[in-house]
Amino acid sequence: MIASKAIKGYQYISQMLPASCRYYPSCSEYASWQFEFNSPHKALMASSLRILRCNQFFAGGIDYPLVDFTPPKNCNLLKLNSNFGKIEIIYWLVPKIKNKKNRQYYVIKDFDVINSKRST
Repeated sequence: MIASKAIKGYQYISQMLPASCRYYPSCSEYASWQFEFNSPHKALMASSLRILRCNQFFAGGIDYPLVDFTPPKNCNLLKLNSNFGKIEIIYWLVPKIKNKKNRQYYVIKDFDVINSKRST
């Protein structure tokens, strides 16, 4: 996708500059996760709002992306696990509120899995 290529290009260039984002994860990482999990129009809107909040008038801090997700049934997960063996988890989806009607989840990336792939 064009948006994710543009974000990766920006992240490559911004490694040479001092960190200036007021949030964790950084705005570019937030946008990357949004485009990975949401439709393009939702991801663009959420990323744009996040970039507009990244200034001295807002406190910053931890702000994980929210995504709408309907989890699959447990029996489907068991079939996948038996067919393909161990599944490496890169992202954790943490429910925003424990409510069956609300299907919003925080996306949290497991950097240990990614770093272990790079070291091998």
